[in-house]
Amino acid sequence: MVERYSLSPMKDLWTEEAKYRRWLEVELAVTKAYEELGMIPKGVTERIRSNAKIDVELFKKIEERTSHDVVAFVEGVGSMIGEDSRFFHYGLTSSDVLDTANSLALVEAGKILLESLKEFCDVLWEAANRYKHTPTIGRTHGVHAEPTSLGLKVLGWYSEMKRNVQRLERAIDEVSYGKISGAVGNYANVPPEVEEKALSYLGLKPEPVSTQVVPRDRHAFYLSTLAIVAAGIERIAVEIRHLQRTEVLEVEEPFREGQRGSSAMPHKKNPITCERLTGLSRMMRAYVNPSLENIALWHERDISHSSVERYVFPDATQTLYYMIVTATNVVRNMKVNEERMKKNIDLTKGLVFSQRVLLKLIEKGLTRKEAYDIVQRNALKTWNSEKHFLEYLLEDEDVKKLVTKGELEELFDISYYLKHVDHIFKRFEKE
Repeated sequence: MVERYSLSPMKDLWTEEAKYRRWLEVELAVTKAYEELGMIPKGVTERIRSNAKIDVELFKKIEERTSHDVVAFVEGVGSMIGEDSRFFHYGLTSSDVLDTANSLALVEAGKILLESLKEFCDVLWEAANRYKHTPTIGRTHGVHAEPTSLGLKVLGWYSEMKRNVQRLERAIDEVSYGKISGAVGNYANVPPEVEEKALSYLGLKPEPVSTQVVPRDRHAFYLSTLAIVAAGIERIAVEIRHLQRTEVLEVEEPFREGQRGSSAMPHKKNPITCERLTGLSRMMRAYVNPSLENIALWHERDISHSSVERYVFPDATQTLYYMIVTATNVVRNMKVNEERMKKNIDLTKGLVFSQRVLLKLIEKGLTRKEAYDIVQRNALKTWNSEKHFLEYLLEDEDVKKLVTKGELEELFDISYYLKHVDHIFKRFEKE
């Protein structure tokens, strides 16, 4: 993982020492289960726990000879625990330890992500309420459409992140499974009751049907969920990037004192943080495809998935954690230019009110086509002149026959577009 985007506590979860500690916890859970079932002498687990140490350098040195990290770990710990080593890793295969330990890591990573995502939701909710009645122009195809509320825009982000909280909760549950079922998953050398007890100590559930490994569709679901969360953050980042353009300048990401936007142009304030979030979201999607390909392993298992997961599990969780923390800071400290928003609403000289005029003409008895033609011809004149749309409508004989000046002027009231904003917010307040 790139250190630039690695933040504690997530990065601490993926150190070599943390990995070996999880392996040891799995092994100890198994010996404890054997003890509880009377299959090995009492006291073995506590003696192993007291005598076993995490010696990363020792394990690496042994691995240089064995070319097998789990064998090196078992041999290294065995050298520390004396006669009790005969009960260590008893009846297990490497994947019993690796897959169960990976589940522990992914569950813990998921919990860290979940807490940070909930904090992000709180920040979004606060911003949505702060700008609930702040008018801004809504855009479709990048073109001015109709006025809306900045708070409503942010509420849309909040709504998506609330769904992502639920998705992440399901994803955590999806990987909360371990397996202590032996070389091909048939419990030939380790009884099912050992698995049940050992996993219960670890807070995991037994994989209903395992081979030598936990089925990889679980991990693919997890990583796909992380990528969906990242895509939601990217949506926010792209919106802020557009709104920060010089011609728009309605919202800006935070710009610290002493920060530099360009090595050549001192005036620059570039949306580099949101651009970074966009790029990292692309990386998050890149982690998904290998996880999907990991589903189809040979027979009861090969190890083509192993090298992939050494990358994607730490990198995906750390990348998303960085994204959530960074996006939270962006939204919490973004600069909102309400005056510029008002100016931009007026930029088209009233054209954004065209649908209201259309509906009023239909209300007065015209067909939709007749009304559309009248509104469009006046709108096209406005595009190419300095006159306001309302002025052209007041001069149009077809309009004057049906609509009074007062009625027309009323159609250009911006509050009309915010009349249901409170209702939309109330739906979320009920949650």
